[in-house]
Amino acid sequence: MSEKKDRQKAAKRRQAGQYIPADHKDAAQDRSDVTLPSLGLTGMLRWAWRQLTSMRTALMLLLMLAVAAVPGSIWPQRVQDSFAVQTWIEENPTIGPILDFLQFFDVYSSVWFSAIYLLLFISLIGCILPRTRKHWQHMRSAPPRTPRRLEKLPEYGALELEATAAGDDADAPAAEQVIQDAQRILKKRGYRTDVREAGTDARGHQVPASIGAEKGYSKEVGNLLFHIALVGVLVFVALGSMFSYRGQKIIMEDEGFVNALVAYDNFYPGTYFDEDQLHPFSVTLNDFDRVFDRQSEEYFGQALDFTADVTVQESTDEEPRQEEFGVNEPLTLGGARVFLVGNGYAPVVTVEDGNGDVAFSGPVVTRPEDSVYTSMMVIKAPDAQPEQLGFQGLFLPTSHEAEDGLAVSVDPELGNPQLQLNSYYGDLGLDEGTPQNVYVLDTENLEELNSRSAEAGGIVLEPGQTYELPDGMGSISFDEVVDYMAVDVHYNPGQAGVLVFALTALGGLIMTLFIRRRRAWVTVETTDEGRVLVRYGLLSRGEDFSLRDENIALRSDFEKRWPVRAPEEN
Repeated sequence: MSEKKDRQKAAKRRQAGQYIPADHKDAAQDRSDVTLPSLGLTGMLRWAWRQLTSMRTALMLLLMLAVAAVPGSIWPQRVQDSFAVQTWIEENPTIGPILDFLQFFDVYSSVWFSAIYLLLFISLIGCILPRTRKHWQHMRSAPPRTPRRLEKLPEYGALELEATAAGDDADAPAAEQVIQDAQRILKKRGYRTDVREAGTDARGHQVPASIGAEKGYSKEVGNLLFHIALVGVLVFVALGSMFSYRGQKIIMEDEGFVNALVAYDNFYPGTYFDEDQLHPFSVTLNDFDRVFDRQSEEYFGQALDFTADVTVQESTDEEPRQEEFGVNEPLTLGGARVFLVGNGYAPVVTVEDGNGDVAFSGPVVTRPEDSVYTSMMVIKAPDAQPEQLGFQGLFLPTSHEAEDGLAVSVDPELGNPQLQLNSYYGDLGLDEGTPQNVYVLDTENLEELNSRSAEAGGIVLEPGQTYELPDGMGSISFDEVVDYMAVDVHYNPGQAGVLVFALTALGGLIMTLFIRRRRAWVTVETTDEGRVLVRYGLLSRGEDFSLRDENIALRSDFEKRWPVRAPEEN
C-alpha cells in the first residue's frame, strides 16, 4: 500500500514537472528494508492506560454514564417495583424478555452501567495522580529563567533610580539593596521568588542580577481539587445507591409506626441493602393540625399549614419524646429523615356479613381529590360470608346537597362528614394471590347491590349510623373519623459526603476560574552614570485581561519604595 502511494505521488510530480530526487525514487525499495519496532504487550498496555486516563476519555465516559442512566427513567426498575416490571414484560411479550436480558430493568446494577462507572472512576484517578505529582514538582522547582529581553513580554516597565537608592543601609551596594527590596515587594504581592546573581550565560553574554517570580499555583490546585471532588461525589453516590433505602407509610391517628421492613406500605431498597441497616425508631401520631385560610374571600378554605404532633423513640433504650414536624420540616431519626408528604381523613367503619360476623372493622384511608378534601375511598371485605363484599364511593368532610340533588363537600374541615357509597358482592379476586391496588375496586366480576341506578339506591351514612345491605348480605356502620398522615422515610449514607464534595468541587471551580497564573521578572543593573536601572516584565499563562492592572500596581509599589528619577525632557 505504501509503495502504491509513493508511485502515485511521483506520477503527480512528473505531471507537474517537478524534480524528483534519486533517493526518493528508491524510497519504496529502501523502506522495505526498514524493520518497524514491535509494540509488544507492555507497550500495548501502556498505550491503553494513557488513552483511558486522558481527560478526553474521562469526558466521554461521563457523557456515556449520563446516557446509560436514561433507560432507568423510561422503564420500571426491579429494585423499586418488581411487580410493575413483571407486568410490563407480560404486556410486551416480544420486546420485554429482550430488555430483561439486556438488564434494562436493572440499569443501575447492570454490567454495562457498572463498567462505565468503574472506568470513569479509574480514568479520573489515573488522570489526577500524575497531574498532582507534576504540579508538586512545579511548586518545588524554581521559577523559569529570566528572559534576556524583558521588553518583548506583554507587560514591561523600567525605572531609573537616583544614585542614593541604596536605602538606609549605606554599607550595601545600591543594586543589592534594590534586589532585596524588589523581592520583598513581589512576595508581598503573593509571588514565589528566586534571586539570581549577576554573571555570564552559556553564550558568554553578561547577565545582570535578577529575580524570577511566579504566582497563581492555586489555580492548578483548584483544578485538581475539582477533579478529586468529582471522584468523591462518584464514590458517595455509589455508596448511597448501594446502601440507601426509601419507604412510604400511612400512619393513623393514635397509631404507631416502627421502622421495620414489614411495617412499610412501599419499600425501595438499595442494591446491597441489608435489613439490619434499619434503625429501630418508632413514630406515633398523636394529633394532626390543619390550618386553612378563613380571612381572604378569594382564597377562603385554602390550606396554609399542616403540623403533625408525634411521639418518637429512637431506640428501645431511650425515653419517648414529643416532636412536631410539618411540610419541609422533616424529622431526623437514626440517620433517616422522615418527611410529611400527605394527609387526609380515615372514616372508621364496621362491615358485618350475612351471617352477622364482623368481616371488616377499622379506619379506611381516603384519597383527597380537591381542595375541600372530597375523597375517594374503597372498602374490601374478603372474609365476608356467604359472599365477599366491596364498597367504593366518596367521603365528604362537610356535605351539602346541591341544587341537582347531588351532595358535595363545601369545606375541608369536618363540619358535616358523610359517606356516599356503592356496594358490591362476589369474587374480589384476592384469593388468587395476585397483588391489587388497595385504592381501586375491580367490579368486573362483582354484582351490584347499591348505587343510584339500583332499586335500593346508594348508601348515605353519617357518623353513628348503620345501613342494612339488600338481600340479607349484611350491614355497614360509620363509627367516627380519624386523621392520617403519609410519611416518606429516606436513608442515604452517602448524602452528606455528596454535599461536602459537591461544595468542594464548586470551590475548586471558583479557584480555577478566578485565580490567574502569572510570572514576573525583575533585573537590576548599575549604569555608567552610577544610577540603578530596574527593568521588569510580566507574563500570564492564558488570557489575562487584568495583567495591565498588575503592571500598574507593581510599578506603584516600586515607586513608593525607591526614589525614581524623572525622565529628562528633550
